Amino acid sequence: MEDDGGESSSFVVGIIENRAKEVGLAAFDLRSASLHLSQYIETSSSYQNTKTLLHFYDPIVIIIPPNKLASNSTAGVTELVDRFYGSVKQVMLARGCFDDTKGAILIKNLAAKEPSALGLDTYYKQYYLCLAAAAATLKWTEAEKGVVVTNHSLSVTFNGSFDHMNIDSTSIQNLEIIEPFHSTLLGTSNKKRSLFHMLKTTKTIGGSRLLRANLLQPLKDIETINARLDCLDELMSNEQLFFGLCQILRKFPKETDRVLCHFCFKAKKVTAEALAVDRAKKSQVLVSSVILLKTALDALPLLSKVLKDVKSSLLSNIYKSVCENEKYDLIRKRIGEVIDEDVLHARVPFVACTQQCFAVKAGIDGLLDISRRAFCETSEAIHNLANNYREDFKLPNLKLTYKNRQGFHFVIPQKNIQGKLPSKFIQVVKHGNNIRCSSLELASLNARNKSAAAECYTRTEVCLEELMDDIRENVSVLTLLAEVLCLLDMIVNSFAHMISTKPVDRYTRPEFTENGPLAIDSGRHPILESIHNDFVANNIFLTEASNMAIVMGPNMSGKSTYLQQVCLIVILAQVGCYVPARFSTVRVVDRMFTRMGAVDNLESNSSTNVSQRSLIVMDELGRATSSSDGFAIAWSCCEHLLSLKTYTVFATHMENISELVTMYPNVKILHFDVELKNNHLDFKFQLKEGSKRIPHYGLLLAEVAGLPSSVVETARMITSRISEKEVKRMEVNCLQHHSIQKAYHVAQRLLCLKYCNQDEDTIRQALRNLKESCIKEKLLS
Repeated sequence: MEDDGGESSSFVVGIIENRAKEVGLAAFDLRSASLHLSQYIETSSSYQNTKTLLHFYDPIVIIIPPNKLASNSTAGVTELVDRFYGSVKQVMLARGCFDDTKGAILIKNLAAKEPSALGLDTYYKQYYLCLAAAAATLKWTEAEKGVVVTNHSLSVTFNGSFDHMNIDSTSIQNLEIIEPFHSTLLGTSNKKRSLFHMLKTTKTIGGSRLLRANLLQPLKDIETINARLDCLDELMSNEQLFFGLCQILRKFPKETDRVLCHFCFKAKKVTAEALAVDRAKKSQVLVSSVILLKTALDALPLLSKVLKDVKSSLLSNIYKSVCENEKYDLIRKRIGEVIDEDVLHARVPFVACTQQCFAVKAGIDGLLDISRRAFCETSEAIHNLANNYREDFKLPNLKLTYKNRQGFHFVIPQKNIQGKLPSKFIQVVKHGNNIRCSSLELASLNARNKSAAAECYTRTEVCLEELMDDIRENVSVLTLLAEVLCLLDMIVNSFAHMISTKPVDRYTRPEFTENGPLAIDSGRHPILESIHNDFVANNIFLTEASNMAIVMGPNMSGKSTYLQQVCLIVILAQVGCYVPARFSTVRVVDRMFTRMGAVDNLESNSSTNVSQRSLIVMDELGRATSSSDGFAIAWSCCEHLLSLKTYTVFATHMENISELVTMYPNVKILHFDVELKNNHLDFKFQLKEGSKRIPHYGLLLAEVAGLPSSVVETARMITSRISEKEVKRMEVNCLQHHSIQKAYHVAQRLLCLKYCNQDEDTIRQALRNLKESCIKEKLLS
């Protein structure tokens, strides 16, 4: 497999659908040798679920069947790929390649776990589409890359009905989860960062990828979330453990997860002529992988020492499954029989090259020892040549540098060159304040040095063949090690590090319930609070009895920021991290929908997937039409969402929307406090209960804009007449629905008591108080 040292995607995705709009998807990660299977029914005409998954995997290749099974009235997966992923390499394989029977056999042979553990064994016929996609994906990968996947080496996961929170691609942009909104317009000097960039203090590439995956698909399983939170509790209360893990994790190479693919894939047997061109490079990558694995295994005893007395279930499970696993020690000893004890993973190019040439112990292979002598002799000759040039041409600051592609070359500071550079130097290139160059002698020695190194790599690979086969037998434990290191990197170097940099108690542990309220006390925007020191904290409280909050206030009062803040806090909570709030309890969210900004994406139509556990936030519906139509659209949308019983936060500056509270007791009205001082709006950014009318703030802005005073005065007279009629009508509505409001208020209090964690005596006293207040209100009325 090719060496991929960056953080770019390495997913190959295969997709197929049937006539019932059921989609099977297989995503094969070439970097970590993992296969992710998904099968689901598309409920929206725009294939929103498929879009979300493709956005999540960000594939480098998409494999699809040639025939379009969808009817003409729907988009179809093939048309979706053509339309939205035209820049991604597309591969069409014959329908016969999408064979679910072959897919099932492949999964059974290649998965590190048994099919029954994946949930595929019992329901094989039900999941035939994703197995068909897996067959095509694996077939193309093996043919294209010239490899065979090692048996029982793949980490296979199955996501049948989205067992993570689903966030559509539009919401990911609106909430600035991965990239800041309009980052290209704001430029690189933009101080505002995304949630991902704020948390991206991970030390490994695998940890960074895991963080991104968790933010795009937060957890739904409360037990798993609490296990992560228990781990954070222990890290925050035990500084020695926290700093110890921070130091130990630095000992592991940051590419540890990538090294796995070299043990999960085995090159096909082909002729030497076919491999002649790039065999040395592939051999070098293989040798580097073994050295990298040795370095990681050498650091394991240090990790074991730090985790020995941990208490949280997550860390103790890591200690039992990894630190106490004898297989790692056996692999390390087996590597020690072939690899020199002093060899370590290095980043400096020439040091790494030397380590790779001398990785295998001396005396194992005679031809390798000869190649090493040639490598040492040419390396020494090159350094001697540099010394001669320093003396002959009076260039004491001439430096010899090495790059993997070019080999050795000279670097001379421009200030040391008097007049012209001697003609002996060739390939002269100016680079900043230095001159890069070579010479015919250096070029000749470079060629001999690279040839000797290539021979070393090739002979080393021959020596490592038996070792590689032995390692492949235990590749499943290496997969586990990579997963554990990525998880520790995310929790320790991202979550715990971020919390440790904040003042005490600024970030707190969230609580979770299956059907309880969404309550956030003194919540803050996780991104903006790091930019604005005086950020104002705000609350939210939604229950089954009060499941819609309408947030009112003029433009720039803080509504959009508040909506984004609520969503980001819920996401942070469900990835298993502390949140920026004094207190929070979250009902697990299965889907998150947002409508923010000025652009409506009518095609996405993802609201058809809303459930009672969804969280919906909407900002200013119905702006791009007349005021009456806009009001009608906003009102009807609110009524529809109220019927779904989902938690909804709706921001608007339309004052008439507040009348919903007179008809629907499960609606609450909130407003952002704004004061009028000397004909100027003073924004407090503080959320308060009830509605507050800012009298004619539009007229005030018109006055500031320079409209004639006569025009503004006429407008003021007209709007005052309209307002009088509206106030009278609202008073009548309030009187009519007063009794229903009171009943809902009592129901809401009872629901809060149902899900609270107080003792029985406290709950009984609260019930007595509620009863007394109800009787008192009845007598007064």
